[in-house]
Amino acid sequence: MILMVVDGQGGGIGAAVIRRLREVFDHGLSIYALGTNSVATSRMMKAGANKGATGENAITQTAPRVDVIIGPLAVIMPNAMMGELTPAMAEAVGTSDASKILIPLTQENITVVGVQGEPLPHLVERVVGVLREMKSHV
Repeated sequence: MILMVVDGQGGGIGAAVIRRLREVFDHGLSIYALGTNSVATSRMMKAGANKGATGENAITQTAPRVDVIIGPLAVIMPNAMMGELTPAMAEAVGTSDASKILIPLTQENITVVGVQGEPLPHLVERVVGVLREMKSHV
């Protein structure tokens, strides 16, 4: 199973997800860190990703080739993350055949009704639960 973790700005969400996935699944997953900027990519690589790349071309070329895409809700929103996430990036993630696990954290002016605000560590545990379920069906 190949996972693509997408993040921008400081890469904190992606790094937290990757760190926890490594704790739970060790090296049983291939994790690609795709950052909208080099700081985000670097932070995710330090958290334990197998491979990393930065920018629009990296994201648009990798999204169609992975099994699962994980990131904050903003990864499917054009011009999100203060403009770091380009429309092409959002389209590549949104139209990829990969399963998507989106974390309902965003700085955008978006409210997702029915989602309760939880701290990042709790949301990361939900990501782990979803992946465990996916792996049990493979």
